[in-house]
Amino acid sequence: MDKDTKNFFEKLAGVKSNNSDNEEEIELEPKTILDQEMEEKEEMTLEEIFDEPEGELALDVYQTPASFIIESAIAGVSPEDIEISISPESISIKGKREKTEKIKTENYIHQECYWGRFSRTIILPQEIDSDKAQANFKNGVLKITLPKVNKNKTKKVKVKFE
Repeated sequence: MDKDTKNFFEKLAGVKSNNSDNEEEIELEPKTILDQEMEEKEEMTLEEIFDEPEGELALDVYQTPASFIIESAIAGVSPEDIEISISPESISIKGKREKTEKIKTENYIHQECYWGRFSRTIILPQEIDSDKAQANFKNGVLKITLPKVNKNKTKKVKVKFE
């Protein structure tokens, strides 16, 4: 392995190599501030350290000839707690599902439902018309319709004589 490649992998792995003739000494890079804080707060949970975790929203994305459809079951969330941001190339959905009562972790026998903040961003394979997008929320299912931009559509322009 040449010297530049070796240096690249050492930097990638976070080690420093000081080479003398036949002796190789490896030093670990200094700890980051986050590493030091994590050691100091070993007894704290990740939720306490990073404020509040964020879950990833499960989605179904499919297409029709004219649009993309995104569906997500997000029961327990009111429409006011959902934020949708649409650009011509992507869509971001953010929200928060609030639990009405606090239950101690040790009282759970089984827990799969996610409570708290969630989000998801999707890069779309084709440009959409964000001005014509629609979102409906019915029976706990969010359905977003994103009309595709028809780039193959030709437009005739009349020439005006002055």
